[in-house]
Amino acid sequence: MRNRSSSPARPSRSRWAVIAGVGQAHWFFGNAYEAMVDMPRLLADAQPNRSPGLLRAGSPLRYYLPAAPVTVVATAAALVDSWRSGGDRRAITTAAAGTASAAALTAYLVKRVNLRLLRSGKPLSATERRSLATTWHRGNLARLAALTVAAWALRRTGYGAGR
Repeated sequence: MRNRSSSPARPSRSRWAVIAGVGQAHWFFGNAYEAMVDMPRLLADAQPNRSPGLLRAGSPLRYYLPAAPVTVVATAAALVDSWRSGGDRRAITTAAAGTASAAALTAYLVKRVNLRLLRSGKPLSATERRSLATTWHRGNLARLAALTVAAWALRRTGYGAGR
């Protein structure tokens, strides 16, 4: 039988790190799903049949708004906790930069694409629809890449089971 007290201590994953990981997975898979179903096209197609508004039926804000603050706060708390406990500083910086990049891309896409699709009751021309969809898909691809980097780095900060 092995003596547990003699085995080297491995840092356990903090609650913040677990919550951050779940939040980032929600963020990643939600945006991957939106890309697969072509959310900008769906919103544009539904525009004549829905009331304008950010929180109306079909708005992505309805399922991201509750999770976003929790994800950002938990990620920040996990990274600060890892920094203070001597975690891998490069991984912490990479996770912070990836999360900040994904948040900035989200803000850009909401301002540039989502607000136009959700607030306006005016129909879009085919050219504008194509332009908004192209902008959204390119930005979303960059956001998915940033989230992948952030999640990978978060696991390497000193909390992951693979450490």
